[in-house]
Amino acid sequence: MLLSVENLATYFFLDEGVLRAVDGVSFAVNEGETVALVGESGCGKTIVALSLINLVSSPGRIVRGRVVFQDEDVTQATAERLRQIRGRGIGMIFQEPGAALNPVRTVGDQISEVLRAHQAPTRHEAWRTAIRLLGDVGIPDPERRANAYPFEFSGGMRQRAVIAIAMSVGPKLLIADEPTTALDVTVQAEILDLLRSLQEQHGMAILLITHDLGVVAEMARRVMVMYTGKIVEVAPADALFDAPCHPYTKGLLASIQHLGARNEPLEGIPGSVPDFLSLPSGCTFHPRCGIADSSCAAEFPVLQSVGSERTCACYKVRSA
Repeated sequence: MLLSVENLATYFFLDEGVLRAVDGVSFAVNEGETVALVGESGCGKTIVALSLINLVSSPGRIVRGRVVFQDEDVTQATAERLRQIRGRGIGMIFQEPGAALNPVRTVGDQISEVLRAHQAPTRHEAWRTAIRLLGDVGIPDPERRANAYPFEFSGGMRQRAVIAIAMSVGPKLLIADEPTTALDVTVQAEILDLLRSLQEQHGMAILLITHDLGVVAEMARRVMVMYTGKIVEVAPADALFDAPCHPYTKGLLASIQHLGARNEPLEGIPGSVPDFLSLPSGCTFHPRCGIADSSCAAEFPVLQSVGSERTCACYKVRSA
């Protein structure tokens, strides 16, 4: 097992109260596999990603749990050890490539900086490697583009540059946080093809964080569904799409437009994601759930086995 997350909780301590962004999350990622973490915007997915590399900013902090990467608890690592883990062990593609890149430094300089921090090559060696990496991620004329600034790149090229930075020192796990957001369909397909190709070349695992179930269907072997800071369903991707268990997962899938069904109305999930500072009691989805009863408001259900490699946190789903 490459990564094991055990009862992870990350809270934000605000003047208004305690915001439980991630609240008791457990999962694992094996070497070489692609696992997707899905859910509506604001459900806690990105905070999970930042917690894995201990990069949560104040007023947030990890309050309990373990993040064990290659038999080492990241939450207990020193600052120097964290610097080594970030990049060499775990690479991350951040949600906004424009914000992840320094606007006043060339793209080649930014890749070179990461290489020199982790591998200590000479400036010339780092620069030549940066050019090669830009070529590897499909950026044309990489020698010229290495001298360009991020604003001179298109959205798709900026995403490729961020991928080059994340891959520069050969991570064992790549966290891809919404890697296709704000890209047109053609560029999205190119980015996903690039990630698959890099995974095959380097044998790395991918934790894919997204709200796009089309991307999940194309990329992931296993899927974890998240709602209000908790994982409510885990299943192999094909099983989840064929027969979702949790009412929230069913609602997500019902809201997707399918080919050949243009005249059929989409089924939205009633209501909206609740305020994390005043979450409903019990199962936090019960106010939006069509099958909930009074028992659902008593206590949040635990994840229980509902079949081969499947777990679900719902009182209305029978355990296996």
